[in-house]
Amino acid sequence: MPAPLFEIETSPTLPESADVVVIGGGIVGVCTGYYLARRGLKVALVEKGRIGAEQSSRNWGWCRQQNRDARELPMATESLALWDRFAAEIGEDLGFRRCGLLYLSDDDAQLAGWAKWRDFAAGEGVVTQMLSSDEASARGSATGKAWKGGVFSPTDGTADPARAAPVIARGIIQAGGTVHQFCAARGIETAGGRVAAVVTEKGTIRTATVVHAGGAWASSFLNQLGIRFPQSSVRSSILSVAPGASGIPDALHTTEVSVTRRSDGGYTLAISGGARVDPTPQQLRFARQFIPMFLRRWRSLAIGGLEGWHAGHETLARWRLDAPTPMEANRILDPTPDPRQIAETHARAQRLLPALKSVPVAARWAGYIDSTPDGVPAIGELGGLPGFILAAGFSGHGFGIGPGAGHMIADIVTGAKPIVDPAPYRPERLEGSAFGKVAEF
Repeated sequence: MPAPLFEIETSPTLPESADVVVIGGGIVGVCTGYYLARRGLKVALVEKGRIGAEQSSRNWGWCRQQNRDARELPMATESLALWDRFAAEIGEDLGFRRCGLLYLSDDDAQLAGWAKWRDFAAGEGVVTQMLSSDEASARGSATGKAWKGGVFSPTDGTADPARAAPVIARGIIQAGGTVHQFCAARGIETAGGRVAAVVTEKGTIRTATVVHAGGAWASSFLNQLGIRFPQSSVRSSILSVAPGASGIPDALHTTEVSVTRRSDGGYTLAISGGARVDPTPQQLRFARQFIPMFLRRWRSLAIGGLEGWHAGHETLARWRLDAPTPMEANRILDPTPDPRQIAETHARAQRLLPALKSVPVAARWAGYIDSTPDGVPAIGELGGLPGFILAAGFSGHGFGIGPGAGHMIADIVTGAKPIVDPAPYRPERLEGSAFGKVAEF
């Protein structure tokens, strides 16, 4: 694990019924449960392992609008406003702060792309500042070099991945809902062609509405219901260094490496987009649909090993509801970090920021980042199964936009006006080709 994960207590009793059952205790699932419970609905959230233990605690912690794809920008903007409110509403700190995000570059084409995005974002009410060479070099003085330019997004920020999902889950309990850890959802029961119950390893919960926010496990779960959901994951490896370095921006991105200040004063180090592709049965099944994504991002990817195959999250096998499933065999996806990527990331960070040479590595870890063919999440009720709402495929963006996604899902369930237009996220769009539609950022 990247850091000690904040632990919460499990609700003592599994309810016999609920207005809504949320499957998955990552940031999207807990935000959905939180906003539903605050509206007075009886909510039960079930998580096969620990709250926030998979990708929701393994990411950089960035909560950004900067360089968002146009389809996600409205949700990112609304999410930042919601991040602002959590601490006051729940009474606990999630580590969120609007520290601003700094991007530096020596590439004219990249700078031109950022300027183009700035012009687009201005029309959406988003403030972002293009930096001259002198301004970029001053903000990036910790690198000890001159830069051609950059961009600074002052209203963006970061939150603590080790605390965010568990604290929001406690907010569900405060609002009257229940949270059940180490309680895998094995499947769905239907009646009259719609959702009637969720079968878990600890019992059945009657409900007419299910939200599946199972991250990298979503497609294999839907396969049990005969529903085809194109999803594929890559294994990303990152590391952190201990506190001790000073003068480094709180959140810095360059082509070489990205750096984020942690709540303990250390830094998370990563190469943006760098990952291993571990072949799995599910990945082979959907390979054709992911060709546009691969063509866009192949320079950042490398072939991995069979770890993903053995992990079970992308299996095509069918399982029974009265016997342990792959989710119970692998409670928490905790893949092995790629030693080459870790070494390369650390070396790049030390070259870029000399202050990091004096601090030791604190942790190394990996996580599976699930994606859709176009890099935009799938959120919405599935036409073939009324009462079943999918929220998956967040493509590495789930932590930042999780609050907005959860709020929008709560709007959909309760019939309220959605906080953002849900149309760009409709799962049905994935039935067509992704050519020309892969997210830009």
